[in-house]
Amino acid sequence: MEIGCRANAELLRCVPFSTKSSSDQNLPKSNLYKPSLSSSFSKTSQSLSKQVRMKNASSSVVLKAKKDDEDEDLESMTYKEAGVDIDAGSELVRRIAKMAPGIGGFGGLFPLGDSYLVAGTDGVGTKLKLAFETNIHDTIGIDLVAMSVNDIITSGAKPLFFLDYFATSRLDVDLAEKVIKGIVDGCKLSDCALLGGETAEMPGFYADGEYDLSGFAVGIVKKDSVIDGKNIGVGDVLIGLPSSGVHSNGFSLVRRVLARSDLTLESQLPGKQTTLGEALMAPTVIYVKQVLNIISKGGVKGIAHITGGGFTDNIPRVFPKGLGASIYKKSWDIPPVFKWIQEAGRVEEAEMMRTFNMGIGMVLVVSSEAADRILEEERQEGNVVYRIGEVVNGEGVTYC
Repeated sequence: MEIGCRANAELLRCVPFSTKSSSDQNLPKSNLYKPSLSSSFSKTSQSLSKQVRMKNASSSVVLKAKKDDEDEDLESMTYKEAGVDIDAGSELVRRIAKMAPGIGGFGGLFPLGDSYLVAGTDGVGTKLKLAFETNIHDTIGIDLVAMSVNDIITSGAKPLFFLDYFATSRLDVDLAEKVIKGIVDGCKLSDCALLGGETAEMPGFYADGEYDLSGFAVGIVKKDSVIDGKNIGVGDVLIGLPSSGVHSNGFSLVRRVLARSDLTLESQLPGKQTTLGEALMAPTVIYVKQVLNIISKGGVKGIAHITGGGFTDNIPRVFPKGLGASIYKKSWDIPPVFKWIQEAGRVEEAEMMRTFNMGIGMVLVVSSEAADRILEEERQEGNVVYRIGEVVNGEGVTYC
């Protein structure tokens, strides 16, 4: 019997579990590690670049900034200028790959009999800064769960359990309870157990009233049912599942745009009957039940979770060499929050598509034969889905 949390001088929340080791040299490489700007590998609440070892535009939103004559001296804002360098993260993971070969996908696979355990870890980045400013703490836990479980379902895995890490300088029990309640809600939406976690109180390490979060999810999938993208071919269809907004990536750039704009978090978001703060804090969609239901009916060849890196960097991660994606730019509704970000920050179209999900949080690559059936069944069940593109020869993502 082993305790499922590391013992240290901090407060612990954990339950016992038994462990069993196994080994397998034939893990699907496309489902191991790859860089993503959606993880907690190198993330703090101070806008540092986010990478995870376990992970690796649309012309309709090219808006003319208001008062061009007054703003023409302002440069277009970028994620890198906001402090997050995607290319540096990719280089780091390339170096890690030399020490731990076989990295590449959204979740790490561990063989267990006729199945794989699939694990993912993540955080919510500088969205926490907005939680502090808006005093919205009861949904940030949903974001935390979503970022990990959405990663592991890209392999076709059903989430089993989740662990969390909550760190602060001085424990505010009422605030922490709100955060943990959100984590519990996220686990319910994911149909997985909150197995345990750790509460770390570290005086002087964080600013008063602030905290940091990390999450860890484990799921399971039969070896013969792994979604790994190996069979993706030219002509396969890309189906997009809508996001609730920015989700939990790109907030370093969002916060920089907000600082430049003439709006506050209390201002009404242009085009919506909600405040900007409420729109930005909308919890990340948890796609577990919908995606696993679609997978169960057949035809799904690959799945990409659209996090940091946007369409441009995430969709190609599931493709075999030599293949790319052609995205239909006007095939889905882009939420007003992205239009505001682009206009207020004068963000270039390519930068938007490489930083944000642009309204599509998950992309399924399906056979052309299954595409119409999946779209029709999802719409009959009341789900919004979009045919957003197709697989083509030539690597990368193009927009047409």
